[in-house]
Amino acid sequence: MNFDLTEEQLAVQRLARDFADREIAPGARERDRSEQFPWEILAKMAPLGFLGEPVPEKYGGAGFDYLTHAVVTEEIGRADSSVRTTLSVQVSLVALTILRWGTEEQKRHCLPLLCSGQWLGCFGLTEANAGSDAANQSTTARREGRSWVINGSKMWISNGSVAKLALIIAQTDKTKGHTGLAAFLVETGTPGFKSRVMKGKMGLRSSDTAELILEDVRVPAEALLGQVGDGFKVAMTALDNGRYSVAAGCVGICQGSLDASTKYAQERIAFGRPIGQFQLVQELIAEMVVKTESARLLTYRAGHVKNQGLRSTRETSIAKYYASEAACWCADQAIQVHGGYGYSDEFPVERYYRDARVATLYEGTSQIQKLIIGEFQLGLRAFT
Repeated sequence: MNFDLTEEQLAVQRLARDFADREIAPGARERDRSEQFPWEILAKMAPLGFLGEPVPEKYGGAGFDYLTHAVVTEEIGRADSSVRTTLSVQVSLVALTILRWGTEEQKRHCLPLLCSGQWLGCFGLTEANAGSDAANQSTTARREGRSWVINGSKMWISNGSVAKLALIIAQTDKTKGHTGLAAFLVETGTPGFKSRVMKGKMGLRSSDTAELILEDVRVPAEALLGQVGDGFKVAMTALDNGRYSVAAGCVGICQGSLDASTKYAQERIAFGRPIGQFQLVQELIAEMVVKTESARLLTYRAGHVKNQGLRSTRETSIAKYYASEAACWCADQAIQVHGGYGYSDEFPVERYYRDARVATLYEGTSQIQKLIIGEFQLGLRAFT
């Protein structure tokens, strides 16, 4: 692949960078402190096409390729991972899943509302006992005439209390295991659908996280996404896209940590000279550079594979695993460079540190990514 961005991609990168620096970064600390959801920012992002980057224009999207999607996501993640999380769920987990599995009617109805920001979406897969074991769904869906009735609950759902549309994975026949799963598009105003905001998170404090509760939620047959039995495949497709955007956002954390550390090391004077002249500080900066560039190139490679229309599970797992671990490392070492100031939210590296940690957990833990990568290499499946 050609690692040079095209003129169009560079123009979008400049637009995203300017927007992130002007509209997102300045208020990130206060939003984090107050756990304030970034409604105003999302409203400004929609006209730029950022809420529907890779969605075709005929469905209201910007029609960007996947590499451009990564470039935008990186810039948003560099400024504020809470905003990036909201964006990733909206685009990667919800919109792109509807684009892949939806009927023409579903796509024409839902996608313009999502891309314009009139609707926010959430992805309802995780449950109290179904995290890494995604097939172990307790939420059920039973057919009643022309309707489906859904009962159950979901945990740790990003955008859960602010979404107008929920993509819910439910079990239609417990005797069939993962082959009985189905996916449904559920409007959150449907009777019986409730959400409860989850507070007290370590990071991503201005993104929305909620528990979803579904009590006899009745949806029409047309709410089924794909076919009965496709639910597990729908979820895995969504996670392939979600992991890609998480990887890109983690590259943003790496870059933000590097930028902040470089500036601080050039300006902070100790023993009569900038601390950047000390060899051990230069070592930390150099390792940040290597990890940032490596994470970015792995993410770009995954984007290249996705642009070819090929299955990208292996490449996105590699990118997500490496970039999330690199983001944690870079944020940790950025605090070390900043010394005591790094422990305060006066500098963004403290927030980078807290925000990066969850990236090794959601969309599949680092351990799950290793099992996926190992299976591709060995041809032996670790999962039962």
